[in-house]
Amino acid sequence: EVQLVESGGGLVQPGGSLRLSCAASGFTFSRYSMTWVRQAPGKGLEWVSSISNGGQTTRYADSVKGRFTISRDNANAMLYLQMNSLKPEDTAVYYCETGAAGSGPTRGQGTQVTVSS
Repeated sequence: EVQLVESGGGLVQPGGSLRLSCAASGFTFSRYSMTWVRQAPGKGLEWVSSISNGGQTTRYADSVKGRFTISRDNANAMLYLQMNSLKPEDTAVYYCETGAAGSGPTRGQGTQVTVSS
């Protein structure tokens, strides 16, 4: 069974940093690209960033480009999102996502990020 468990969220002041982690299991992690998405209060899911299976290719939403960095550790089946210069509009529940299950995207339970002074 494909499982994803996010962690690392919290309350941070504007301009601060957080590092999100996603522990993957139940599939061959190194074979799949991975994605971070987020959902702000009262809004739909928003794509944030993706990384290729080998980690060589990364993409970012314009809203986070230059502030967020996605990375992965295939040996330990871990996905990361380093978030710097956080803004109140980054407040959301963040989910990691994979298509490994083959029946649509699988996401974890999410981790809450709140950016507020």
